[in-house]
Amino acid sequence: MPIFWILLASLAFACMGVCIKLASADIMAAEAVFYRGVIAWLLSQAYVVLQGHTLRTPHLRAHLLRAGVGCCGMGTYFSAITMIPLATAVTLAYTSPLFMALILWLWYREPVRPMTAAALVLGFGGIVLLLHPTLAHNQWLGAGVGLGAGVFAALAVLNVRKLGQLGEPEWRTVYYFSACSALLGLVWTLAQGGFHPLTGRLAWLALGMGGFGFIGQITMTLAFGRGRPLTMANLSYSTVVFASLFGIFFWGEVLPPQAWLGMGLILLSSMVTTALSRRPPAPVEPD
Repeated sequence: MPIFWILLASLAFACMGVCIKLASADIMAAEAVFYRGVIAWLLSQAYVVLQGHTLRTPHLRAHLLRAGVGCCGMGTYFSAITMIPLATAVTLAYTSPLFMALILWLWYREPVRPMTAAALVLGFGGIVLLLHPTLAHNQWLGAGVGLGAGVFAALAVLNVRKLGQLGEPEWRTVYYFSACSALLGLVWTLAQGGFHPLTGRLAWLALGMGGFGFIGQITMTLAFGRGRPLTMANLSYSTVVFASLFGIFFWGEVLPPQAWLGMGLILLSSMVTTALSRRPPAPVEPD
C-alpha cells in the first residue's frame, strides 16, 4: 500500500502542477501557495468537523516543526523558480532523496543499502536527462536556494515519518501543514501587492491546486508514515514523469531521445527500489 500511496501522491502533485502552470499567467507564485494551502486546510477542517475529531495532540511541537520545515521548503523552491530556469529549479529540488539518504546515515545512524543508494543516484540521473537543467555563471545563488529546497524537502518527509511513528493520524499532519502554508502564502501575497481577482476559470484552477495538493499531501503522508523512506523518496521521482507526460498531452511538447532515456532510468530505479523494499530491513539499534 505505501507504494500505491506514493504513486498516487506523485500523480496528484503532477496534476496540481498542471493547474499552477495553467494559472501562472494570471496569478503570482505566492497566490498559488496560498490557494494550495487554504483549500487543503478547509478540506481538512471539514473532515475534522464531520468525523468529530480533535486537533489536540501531545505532539504539537513535532507538527509545528514539520509544518515549518515544509513551508521553508516550499518558499525556497518557489524562490528558486524565480531565480534560475524552471528545469534547473525542479532538478535541484529533487536532490531531496539524496539528502534524505545522507541524513538517515549521518544523523539517524540508519544503514543505507548500497543498491538503494545506487538506485537513488540512477533515478536522479534520469531526472537530469529528462529535464536537461542549465545554469548561467551568475546564477549560483539561485542554485544554492534550489539545493536548500532539496534539503528542506528531505527534512520535511523525515518529520512526516516521525509523526507516523508517534502514532499521529495523517489528517492531523496535513491539517497543521496546510494551515501554516496558507499563512505563508497570505503573508507572501500581501507583501507582493495583494491578490488578483479570481475569474471563473481561475477559480476552478485554484480549486484544482488545493484539491490535488490535499490529495497529494494525504497520500504522501500515508506513504512516508508507513513505508521505507528511501523507497518512497525514489518513487516520488515519478512526479516528474507524470508532469512530462502531461506536457505532451496538454501542450504538445516534444521530448528529445535523452528525455525518454531519462524516463527509462527513473522507471528502472523505481523497480530496483521496489524490489529491494520486499527484503527485510537490516536491524537498527535503538537510540
